[in-house]
Amino acid sequence: MSPIKEQQLPQPPSKLKPTLTLVLILLAIWLSAIKADVRISEFFLSFGNMWELIAQMFPPNWAYFDNIVVPMLETLRMAVVGTTIGAIISVPIALFSASNLIQTRWIHYPVRFVLNLIRTVPELLLAAIFVAIFGLGPLPGILAISLFSVGIIAKLTYESIEAIDKGPLEAMTAVGANKIQWIVFAVIPQVAAYFISYVLYTFEVNVRAAAILGLVGAGGIGLYYDHTLGFLEYDKTNMIIIFTLVVVLIIDYISTKLREKLL
Repeated sequence: MSPIKEQQLPQPPSKLKPTLTLVLILLAIWLSAIKADVRISEFFLSFGNMWELIAQMFPPNWAYFDNIVVPMLETLRMAVVGTTIGAIISVPIALFSASNLIQTRWIHYPVRFVLNLIRTVPELLLAAIFVAIFGLGPLPGILAISLFSVGIIAKLTYESIEAIDKGPLEAMTAVGANKIQWIVFAVIPQVAAYFISYVLYTFEVNVRAAAILGLVGAGGIGLYYDHTLGFLEYDKTNMIIIFTLVVVLIIDYISTKLREKLL
C-alpha cells in the first residue's frame, strides 16, 4: 500500500500585503493633503470660530417656525413632483440600457453615456442653469430634481434588470414571445419591488437636495437658508435646520418601513 500523503494545512495570509496596502493608503492621503494645501493645524486653530458660531445659533428662534412652514411644504412638493417625473422617465431609459434586453451595443451604450452625463452634473448646478433659463421659482428646482432622479433611478433599475433570473426570458423566447411580452410578464414582476424601493430612496435624497436648491433661486426652504445666513441670523438658521431634520427623519422612517415591506 502506498503511504498516505500528509495533507498540507492552509498557510495563514501574509501580513506584508495588508501592511503595504495601509502604507500606500496613508501615503496617498498625505500627498493629497499636501497638494490640496490642507493643514491640520488650521483645523484645530479654527475651533474657536466654530464654537462662537454655534453659540450664536442657540437658542433657536422658535418664533421663526411660522415663517418656514409654507416654504418647507413647497420643498416637499418639489421633491414629490420631481421624483415622480424622474421615475416615469427612468422606466424606458432603464429598459434601453439593459444589455440582456437590448443586445445592440449602439443603443444601450449611448443611453448609458447620457445617464453618466446626467450624474456628472451636480444638482445645484442643474438648478442654476434652469434658473437662468426659466427664472426664479420652484420650476427650475423641479426640473433639476427630475434630471437627478433619472440618473439614479435609471442606473439602479437597469442594473437590477440585468441581474434578473434568465429562466423566464428563455422560456418565453422558446414559445415565441416578443420584447413587450418579455417586459410585461418576465421583467416587471422581478424588478417592480426594487424599482419602487429605488424611487423611495431617491425621494429621500431629493428632499435633502431640494432644501438647498433655493440658494440659487430655485424655490423652497433654501431661500430662507440664504436669507438668514446672509443677514447673520444664525438662530433662525438653526430653526430651519431643526425643522428640516425632523421632516427628513420622518420621511426616512416611513420610507425605510415601506422598503422593508417591499423587499
